[in-house]
Amino acid sequence: MTTGVDAEPGSPGREIRTASQATAQPARFVPGQPDMWVFVLFEAFVFTAYFTVYVVSRTRSPDLFLESQAHLNLGVGVFNTLVLLASSWSMARCVQAARERAFQTALTNAFLTMLFGFVFAVSKVFEWAAEIGRGFTFTTDEFFSFYYFLTAIHFLHLQIGFVVLAVAVAQLWSPARRSREVIETCATYWHTVDFLWVLIFALLYVMR
Repeated sequence: MTTGVDAEPGSPGREIRTASQATAQPARFVPGQPDMWVFVLFEAFVFTAYFTVYVVSRTRSPDLFLESQAHLNLGVGVFNTLVLLASSWSMARCVQAARERAFQTALTNAFLTMLFGFVFAVSKVFEWAAEIGRGFTFTTDEFFSFYYFLTAIHFLHLQIGFVVLAVAVAQLWSPARRSREVIETCATYWHTVDFLWVLIFALLYVMR
């Protein structure tokens, strides 16, 4: 009696075993490269510390924070949040298209993500200019010190995000590259930038 393992070359059992081995892929629990997830966890720890200091400071001077918070433009904050959420959506579509080897579609969505990021950046600069023009600067009070610090740190991460997106575009553009792992790693960073903004928006614009 011949089993699938002991089958002679050319037999059906041997062919089935060989085909399954050829298509087997190592299971991955998270997308992208592990180094990026270490970085994401580190960033989460750092920003958690920032947010904790902000909340503690707010509980000590609630009236000052509420009064200063009222000077922020909630509509602009909502607009910026929706723009970055849209960028996460297009980045997710980019990754999905790359997995399906629809590289032109993936490239289109990568450029769309860049466009959303650019819109956010321009909107943020205009918002800063408007606040400064009304006399609210980094040294105005404790709330605005937190406001400019947190949004500036996030803005710096956004600029790094544009470099990361450029790496994803280069991967998709060149048939010799097109590493799905690298594209997923780039997407992980961009989603982290978006997630951090959602938390900043909630703390600075919404929290009462």
